[in-house]
Amino acid sequence: MFRRRIAPRPDWQQQAREYGFHFHTMYGQPYWDETAYYQFSLQQIEKDIEDPTAELHQMCLAATERVVNSEALLTRFAIPSVYWDLVRNSFYQREPSLYSRLDLVYDGTGPAKLLENNADTPTSLYESGFWQWLWLEQNVDNGALPRQSDQFNSLQEKLVFRFADIARQKNILQMHFACCKDTDEDRGTVQYLQDCASEAGLSTDFVYVEDIGLADTGVFTDLDDAPITDCFKLYPWEFMLADPYGESLSSADVSWIEPAWKAVISNKAILPLLWEMFPGHPNLLEAYFADKHPNLAGQQWVKKPLFSREGANISLLDGQNERALSDGPYGEEGFIIQAFHPLPRFERNYTLIGSWLVDNLPAGISVREDSSLVTQDLSRYLPHIIL
Repeated sequence: MFRRRIAPRPDWQQQAREYGFHFHTMYGQPYWDETAYYQFSLQQIEKDIEDPTAELHQMCLAATERVVNSEALLTRFAIPSVYWDLVRNSFYQREPSLYSRLDLVYDGTGPAKLLENNADTPTSLYESGFWQWLWLEQNVDNGALPRQSDQFNSLQEKLVFRFADIARQKNILQMHFACCKDTDEDRGTVQYLQDCASEAGLSTDFVYVEDIGLADTGVFTDLDDAPITDCFKLYPWEFMLADPYGESLSSADVSWIEPAWKAVISNKAILPLLWEMFPGHPNLLEAYFADKHPNLAGQQWVKKPLFSREGANISLLDGQNERALSDGPYGEEGFIIQAFHPLPRFERNYTLIGSWLVDNLPAGISVREDSSLVTQDLSRYLPHIIL
C-alpha cells in the first residue's frame, strides 16, 4: 500500500461542473484531491479488505438479529420502545437494503480493523462509484498510470442491479428520493442514486425531507400531494424516530431504503456487542459500553456516542484522563469505548479505508485522509488503484 503523487488532470474542475460534482471543494478547502492516489496489490484488496468485509457484514447481521429479539439490547441501543416492533418486523420481513460502508483501519500489512459500520446513511458514494473510476480511466488513457492499473470498484454496476432487483421483488415502478436541504454533498449523493435507479428502469421523484407532509389519510406526501410509498432517504433512522412525524411511521405504509432495521446495525452500540459475540476476532477492536468496561489503566481507548456521525464528539481516554478530539451535538444517547488503534500515516496524513457493500456483497473502497486522527466530513477524498 503506497501513497503516490500524480499530476491532476488539467480540466478536472470543468469536468466536475459538467458531471454535477459540485462539492469537490467545500468551505474553500479541497474535498476531492487528485494530487496523489493510493496503490494496493490485488492480494491486499482480496485477502485483507474484501474477504473481511464480507465476514464482518455477516457478523453484524447476526448481532442485529440478537438485538431485535432482546428488549434489554434494544434499550441499550437507545431505540424508543414504541418502535421496537417496527424495527423487529423490518428485520424479519427482510426489508431490502441497498448499501453499507464499513470504516476500516488498514496500513497494508496487518488485518483490517473495524472502526464502525455506516450502514444507514453513508456518503461519498458518487465519488466512489463514478468519479474515481472516471479519474482512473482518463489517467490510464493519457499514460499517467500504467495500462494494467485497475480499481476495486463495482459500485455503480451493483447499485443499478440492486435497484432493479428491489423493483422486481416489491413490484415497484416509481420511487421517491429524499435528503435534507442545504447539503450539497447529500443532494449530489441522492442525485447519483436517482440516476442509478433510472438506469434500472424506475421512475424517480425527489423531495426534501423538510417538505414531506402527512395527509389526513395518514400517508406521507410530497409537495404535489402525491403519496410516498417507496422512498430512498439519506436521513438517519435515529432522527426519524425522534421526529414528531415518527409516530406515523408504522401506519404510513412506506417501504424505506434504508429499512428500519438499519437503526440497529448502524448504531455504534453494535461494536461492544460484536466483541462480546466474537471475542478476539482479528478484524475487531476490543469494545465495551462506556458504563460497563474493565479497568482502563495501561491502555488507550476511544469514546464514541452511539449516534455520532462524521467523526463528531470523539474523545481519547488515557487512564482517567479524557481528551476531546472533536466536538458536535451527540452524546445524550450514551457512549461506547473502543480500543485505540490509530489510523496509519502516509506523508503526515492519517488514512481511513471505507469498504462498500451493495446487496450484502463487497463492492469497492473509498480512501479518506486528514491531518488529524479523526476523519470528519471535510476530510479529503483520494482515488486508488490496484497494481
